[in-house]
Amino acid sequence: MDSIELLRRLSEAHGPSGFEDEVREHIWKTLANDVDEIRSDALGNLIVRRRANSETAPVLLIDAHMDEVGFVVSHIEPTGFLRLAPLGGWDERVLPGQRLEVRTREGKKYIGVIGTTPPHIQTGDDKKSPPTMESLFVDIGATSRQEVADWGIRLGDSLVPAQSYVELPNGVCAGKAFDDRVGCALLVELFKELTNLPRLGIEIVGLFSTFEELNARGAMVGTFGIAPTFALVLEATVAADVPGVPEARCPTRFGGGAAITLMDKYTHCHPRLVRVLELIAEREKIPYQFKRPIFGGTNAARIHTTRAGVPTATLSVPCRYIHSATSLIRLSDYEATRNLLRAFVLEAEKISAEVTS
Repeated sequence: MDSIELLRRLSEAHGPSGFEDEVREHIWKTLANDVDEIRSDALGNLIVRRRANSETAPVLLIDAHMDEVGFVVSHIEPTGFLRLAPLGGWDERVLPGQRLEVRTREGKKYIGVIGTTPPHIQTGDDKKSPPTMESLFVDIGATSRQEVADWGIRLGDSLVPAQSYVELPNGVCAGKAFDDRVGCALLVELFKELTNLPRLGIEIVGLFSTFEELNARGAMVGTFGIAPTFALVLEATVAADVPGVPEARCPTRFGGGAAITLMDKYTHCHPRLVRVLELIAEREKIPYQFKRPIFGGTNAARIHTTRAGVPTATLSVPCRYIHSATSLIRLSDYEATRNLLRAFVLEAEKISAEVTS
């Protein structure tokens, strides 16, 4: 499968938390003929299943969230400007001047620019403080509230950065929503590959989850319904190997390979699963690194505490500038993560016995 084209399509899809329809539809069409079951649940999670060679086989859940950080229209000014409410965590300092894509309930799309008070007319105190979300607005070229309504834009419509996927030198890719469309791409590629392999002694369920950026609600609901034996979360994680960041505060780095999480703010990954991932990477000579604790959080926080508890690990692709309009990944890290994921799944039946014994 063409990883670059898959990453491009998933990155450019419009899909903030609660509005993941485009992402879900693309994945559904891509995998519909490659899985034993495909369905959506009440919260919009997409669940795909590859059955085992036994009806009593253990169940491995692999999660990747479809949603990206975005916004909704919270107010429409009489002059046609839009006000924003965030969906997920944003750094307001990077927002002014960014282009946004507004999607109406009918699926029409418009481009706008995030504006704020021009620096030329700001007071001294204003210049010293970063803009707040309340001070920002979106200019879509409208001249009145009625014109905005005529275009079909209403309160609650969603917005995401208007950024195209771009390839940079040295195998670096730039685009929006790599958190977590890289995880979605990895999971799609895995299920595509499984169609060419014999049935394994373990059932594999893919959870393309919703609402991760809003307290991981989709993963909590999806996991409860699936009731897995153990789980693996696929993510894009912070790569901070940039000027001004000391090594001790750099969670992961570009070119270091797949990132294995030990723990984060909300999860202590299952030590046996962590050790298995480490041993497989060393045996297969797959580049890997440990994500330095204890920054960030993932769907693992919800998954590992669902029902009576689910042994869970997290495997990530290092990603620079996540939760901004444009982020970067290195294809060599993506490929290392894909190879480690594949090797883990092929040994999943044995791993299940080790983890649950």
